[in-house]
Amino acid sequence: MNMHALRNGFLLSALFTLSGCSILPEKAPSTLYRLPATTMQSDPATITQPERLGIATPEAGHLLSSNRIVVFPEGNVVNVYEGARWHEDAPDMLQAQLIAGLQQQELFANVSSDRLPHDLLLLSELRHFQSEYDTSPPSVNLQLDVQLLGADQQPVASTSFAIRERATSTGIPDVVSAFGSDTDRLTEQLASWLITNAPN
Repeated sequence: MNMHALRNGFLLSALFTLSGCSILPEKAPSTLYRLPATTMQSDPATITQPERLGIATPEAGHLLSSNRIVVFPEGNVVNVYEGARWHEDAPDMLQAQLIAGLQQQELFANVSSDRLPHDLLLLSELRHFQSEYDTSPPSVNLQLDVQLLGADQQPVASTSFAIRERATSTGIPDVVSAFGSDTDRLTEQLASWLITNAPN
């Protein structure tokens, strides 16, 4: 390679590596959203079980396993909200909300992720976690299939929760609030189910 070609190569490289320079248009940063903090109240009549409950991260398909906020705008069309994302992947976010809510319910000696020691294990699959424009404003559809495993890792019980909450407007903050309401209702229903089905 001669010196002239080498110098041209360095010049081209410098043009493409200048700080802040790009031949592609810059995208506006996405606004990150989290679910509203859950506020569950424990029932004084509920007896705390001595077992420790571990909650695994829900399994999810490709569309729901990211931090994109999924929307069904019409018919069979699937899309995501532009310029808005969850602050972490939806299954991880839902796991954290369930742990926080069940800790507040004080149903078990301890509630944590399945990475910590546990006696009972809750497995789940996130089937739906999206807003749907069946009418306007949209509704938020949440479906979670769950299975409880005992200390011997054998299935104890399983069920499916399906919850739908309508947003108060089409604005993304109000849609996020509807996701939060769905999650709170899910936690309440899950707590009642665990009281009935957890082995004594």
